[in-house]
Formats: sequence, structure tokens, C-alpha cells
Amino acid sequence: MDRDIIILAYSGGLDTSCILKWLIQKNYDVVCYIADVGQNDDFEKASQKAKLIGAKDVIVEDLREEFVTNYMLPAIQMGLVYESRYYLGTSLARPCISVGIVNAARKLGAKYISHGATGKGNDQVRFELSVYSLWPEGKVIAPWRLPEFFNRFQGRSDLIEYANKENIPVAATPKAPWSTDENIMHISYESGVLEDPSVIPPSGIYKMTRELAQTDDYASIIDITFQKGLAVSAQIPSGQEKALIITDALTLVETLNKLGGQHGIGRIDIVENRFLGLKSRGLYETLAGTILHEAHLDLEAYALDKEVLRIKKYLQDKMADFVYNGFWFSPEAFYTRKCLEMSQESVTGTVTVQIFKGSVSILARKSTTSLYNKDLVSMDIAGGFSPEDSTGFININAVRLKEYARFTAATKKIK
Repeated sequence: MDRDIIILAYSGGLDTSCILKWLIQKNYDVVCYIADVGQNDDFEKASQKAKLIGAKDVIVEDLREEFVTNYMLPAIQMGLVYESRYYLGTSLARPCISVGIVNAARKLGAKYISHGATGKGNDQVRFELSVYSLWPEGKVIAPWRLPEFFNRFQGRSDLIEYANKENIPVAATPKAPWSTDENIMHISYESGVLEDPSVIPPSGIYKMTRELAQTDDYASIIDITFQKGLAVSAQIPSGQEKALIITDALTLVETLNKLGGQHGIGRIDIVENRFLGLKSRGLYETLAGTILHEAHLDLEAYALDKEVLRIKKYLQDKMADFVYNGFWFSPEAFYTRKCLEMSQESVTGTVTVQIFKGSVSILARKSTTSLYNKDLVSMDIAGGFSPEDSTGFININAVRLKEYARFTAATKKIK
């Protein structure tokens, strides 16, 4: 009798390796799916490990260009920042990976998808909402929410004991006392010793950026060009005839990541609100993303109408919530994204940025589509502006303030 095929989102780590064996023992044919979104992993070693454990097959798919082009750069175009600080590196990767794993499930005629996300985290929600949006008839098996699994495996020691019993290779090096998630946009650190927000992170925890004391003692100056809000090229260094000009999206991000790492760009340590209602502490390194966000923010203020910018800010905060909570493929996200893309019609130009000692500074900007009017704002010429008009403007705006002052003065007399 043929066994049902299940596609497992596989990392090669202890959790998903034990889940792989457990699913095989539950009489499934398990195909492992490994998405390369820019994490620094040995995919060949992970593939061999999965086959050794008993996987029917292993799919390794390079999604780096897809992730950068269709998720990371559009998120920067939309200005997505969750709770004003988090650039959504993990949140954006989940719908990208979900597309790949659903395509694999359909191609192989699988009935199920499985993952190793825990029952307290955001990723279970992001994966499953994305899967059900893309594949409504599909089913998801989440072992860490099944009593027969989580009652058996209370923690890492139980998983190691099971792995030794089933001859699952376990890394000889001790595991860091925190968990990480890495892709080409960022790396995150959470749990373990980081769960106490009052504890200073251990030295050496950050992998992608240098400590400020070890960063370069010279600044890097870069010209970043946007077209309708999307980053399309970079010139390094700025303004030089023999400068490196990068137009490929993946290469652009990789290059800015390298420069950002040299200058210690993009570290944050925050407490955020998970979708499930829990607060969690996370450390993040977002290198190219931070540089591009800062440049885009500056060009946007230069190019957009004041009121459009404010409405756009409201919509981008809503969209950031949708992405963080796993609703990338929802109707409200589709609608909001269209509105945000429309706001970017005039956000075309070049921003000159300086990166140095952990900071991104804007040096200059230029655009042929900006609403900036040098003559109108000049302090040296009238430029078509009538100063006497300001008197009426001030008087009208003062009416409300005068009335409020009159009212509060009268109220104090009554008391």
C-alpha cells in the first residue's frame, strides 16, 4: 500500500531531524525541502543527513533572488517596519519559502506539509496561513503542537536521547545558548540566555557585523538609486568615474551586506509583541536593509506630497502588521500593497549615504520628480511666495488657540 507523501520544511538541525524520523515512523514518505534564502548553511551536508535518516528525497531550492526581488526590496519600497524598529527579515522569508514548499507539494502529489516551528512562536502562524492561502486543500502537520510529540519530547535533552537511539547524527559542538534564524536580509537571535530582557547579550553573539571598536576607521560613501521606490542600483564609491556600479538586485544586497558588516550597521536589541499576545526579546542584524531603508525614507520625504506621505505612513504600519502576523497573501495585504505601490510613482532619484561606525548618514539627494522647489523655499528670493499671505494663515490657525485660551481662563475663574 502506497504511503502518503509529506513535505517537511527541513533545516538539518536537531529538531527537524528528529521530526523527520518521527514522521517516517508514523508511516509517511517524507520529502525534505530546504530553501536557500541566503543563510550560511552547508546544504549538501544537510541533504546527506536527511537521506541517512531515511528521507525519500531532498529538494534544495535557491530562493535568494526570489526573496530579494519579490519580498525584501518591495518591503523597503513600502517602508515596512514593525513597531517602528524591526525590518521583518524573518517575517518576509516565510511567505517566500511557503511558495516553494507548496509548489513542491503540488508537483509531487503530497497531501501534507510539516514544519518544526514551536507552538509559542510567530513562524507557525506565518507558515500555515501562507500555505492555506496558496493551497486551500492542503493539510499541515505541526508536531510541536501535537500532545503525543510534545509530551514525549519535553526539551533538547529528550531530542538528543531520541537522536542517539535512532542513530541520528548530532553536532559534536555545543549548541549556543540562544536560537538563530538567518537569511540574506538579516539574522535574529532569541530565547535561551536572551529571554531575560535585563541581561546584556554575551560578547561575540553577533555574526554579521563587527563590533564598533573593530569597524573600519574610514567612511564608505555610496550613491543608491531608486525607481518608483525600488532600489535599482548602487555606485560605490559615490561620484567617482571608476566606481563600481551594481544593478543586479542580489549582488546589490550582498555588497551592501559586506559594507554594512565592516561598519557595524544594523544591530538592534528590542522587545516586540508577538501575534499570539506574548512579548519576546529579539536581537537583529539587518545590514543592507538598514542602509536601503534609510536612503528610501529620505528620498520619499523629498519626493512625496505631505499628506500623501502621512496617509502612506498609516498604510505602511498596517502592512507591517499584516506581514509580521503572516497575512502576506491576504486580501487586505493585496489591497494595501497596491495603495503603497501607487504612492511610490514619484519616488525616483538618487540618495548619497555615508556609512561609518554603526551609523547611516544622508549626505545628499537628487530627483527629477521631487516636489521640492528651490526658488519657492529660498530665503534670498520671493520665488512666487507672498509673505503677507502668512499673516492670514497665522491668524486663521490662531483662532482655535485663542478660543481655547479664553475657555481655560474662564474655567479657572469659576473654580
